[in-house]
Amino acid sequence: MTTQQPRSGYQQLGNGRKLGLLDVVAQSVGFMGPVFSVAAIVPLVAGIITASGKGAGGAAPLAVVIAAVGMLGLGWTVVQFTKRIQSAGSLYDYIAEGLGERVGVAAGWVYYAGIIVLGAGIAVLLGGTIHDLLRAEFGHSVLPGWGWNVLLLVLLAVVLHLGVQLSTRAQFVLAMLSLAVMTVFFLYIIVKAGSANSFKAFKPSSSPTHWSGVLFGVLYGVLLFTGFEAAANVAEESEHPKRDVPRAVLFAILAAFGFYLLGSYAQVVGFHFDLNAVGQANGNAPAPAAGLVTVLAGPHSAGGMGAVAVRRLVELIVLLDMTAVYIGVSVSGARGVFAMARDHRMPKALARVSARRGTPSAGNAVVVVVYAVWIVLTAAWSGLFATPGLPHYFAMYSWLSAFGAFGLAVTYALLSLAVLSPVIDTALWRKAVACLLGLAVTGGAVFGSIYKVTAPTIYAPYAALAVLVIGFAASFVFTGRTRAGRLAAHACLAPGEPAATESPA
Repeated sequence: MTTQQPRSGYQQLGNGRKLGLLDVVAQSVGFMGPVFSVAAIVPLVAGIITASGKGAGGAAPLAVVIAAVGMLGLGWTVVQFTKRIQSAGSLYDYIAEGLGERVGVAAGWVYYAGIIVLGAGIAVLLGGTIHDLLRAEFGHSVLPGWGWNVLLLVLLAVVLHLGVQLSTRAQFVLAMLSLAVMTVFFLYIIVKAGSANSFKAFKPSSSPTHWSGVLFGVLYGVLLFTGFEAAANVAEESEHPKRDVPRAVLFAILAAFGFYLLGSYAQVVGFHFDLNAVGQANGNAPAPAAGLVTVLAGPHSAGGMGAVAVRRLVELIVLLDMTAVYIGVSVSGARGVFAMARDHRMPKALARVSARRGTPSAGNAVVVVVYAVWIVLTAAWSGLFATPGLPHYFAMYSWLSAFGAFGLAVTYALLSLAVLSPVIDTALWRKAVACLLGLAVTGGAVFGSIYKVTAPTIYAPYAALAVLVIGFAASFVFTGRTRAGRLAAHACLAPGEPAATESPA
């Protein structure tokens, strides 16, 4: 691999191959993985299968609504910054522009660490789930869990190397197929629930710990929407970034909100708000498809829908969407490492780009190595983050997702403050509303992730805070490009813009 150097001396992704609106939308929707999120994260929102035992309970749909409102404020903020900056750095660049270089660097470290850690969690979750589902359905698995993890990691490395367009198209097909099938299932569950349908799902009293539980659920509710901004990570590879990225961001939030609301409500009403029954059902089935499969096969909601063929179809659909998330998270994480290294905020060697493919070869390597380390740790250290009653791979994913959710919540909070900067040229009242919405939901998520949370989950936000501090310290160690030089180079990446000359650091 060689380093690609465009006219400005600023490494550029894409190698002349530009993404259309479909590809940009796919990056956000694929990263979010709506079906995977409903299957694996809604149980965390409800508190059914968390190490801490906290959650929104039957008020899980309320937690989803609160998270969605805040995410709309954040989505508007991302759109405003996208009009000004189109680069692979996305949120890192936005926060640096609004709050200053050092805050931006710290946010970039914790944001991309959160994304890569989430990917590592999925790396162990996906193979473990395939192994357990095969054993449950057919009595045996061709490979052990770690074997599936390694095989999928090799396939991921190939997809990442071949180019972002292949990645986005694969995400789009997998995500759209999954969404269509599961929407029909959820509607069926709600109709079959009949008189059990209730507004209880939107009352804090439906949570065992009321507002405290709802706010903890919002922490994972934020994670449900994580990746809505992923379209911005491929902005410099997009043909029309100023038009397509804002459309993709807002579409991803609104479409996902509708699906999450439908899916979370279907899961709680399918058991007539008996969360103990949900927990027992989940405890006796492989995660993360358990929540969906047991609702479909449950006595209250599904009736004849619990056929073997239907159950296996649901499991397959969840696995397909998990794969889309796996790809989307990895694409964003690799581009984040590349963007920060390109701006000299990480070791410069990590900014290497494949001359032939236009992909971030060094960033891809970082992602693959981190995933490989977590696969080895999961296989070799069975006591790490172990939680009674949960498969070890799911306990690992749960802890890593808490780390990622907290890190991203902190980053989203900083982004909410960054929108108040004078660089965003729009009405102050609009910026204030977006800021307050973003801070409200991210503040609730941060509070819920710490307040009365027990070990080992409580260590996740502490670890994320440590990365934030390390990132701030790194802003003094790595001499970055000047603001003017970075923005000039960004302008060079925008289609149709003249070349720019970088200012000396």
